[in-house]
Amino acid sequence: MAERNSEPSAIQRLIGVYNANGTLTGELAYFIGARLGRKHCSLCDITHGSIRPKPEWETRRSDLAVPFDTYHLNDQPDDVRLATGNVAPAVLAQTSEGVILLLGPESLSECHGIVDKIMVAIEEAVIQAGLSWPPVSVA
Repeated sequence: MAERNSEPSAIQRLIGVYNANGTLTGELAYFIGARLGRKHCSLCDITHGSIRPKPEWETRRSDLAVPFDTYHLNDQPDDVRLATGNVAPAVLAQTSEGVILLLGPESLSECHGIVDKIMVAIEEAVIQAGLSWPPVSVA
């Protein structure tokens, strides 16, 4: 019987799924719905201001050890949709073993739109899932 590798699976990239469609109509519907209190995406609250990405999000995102790619409900890959159970917003980790859900709507809502809080939540979820970050290469 072969021994199972005890090394944690390394994260290759993080994936965020917004609770909105990425079409012009979808973006407009979300913008209007959010202003009227009918639509909400806590991942949008974390990553974006009124119109543009938050500068602190862009900085913290670029500091991550892996890329952080984002999708909308209508353009997410099938393996991502399957891992979320078609629930959004969400943050997932892509590993060599597949896509793993890290944060769902409730966890993202608990970040209250604060960039630092999602970074802490991601780190805690990575530990809880038994994953690891890729080794840092020294140039």
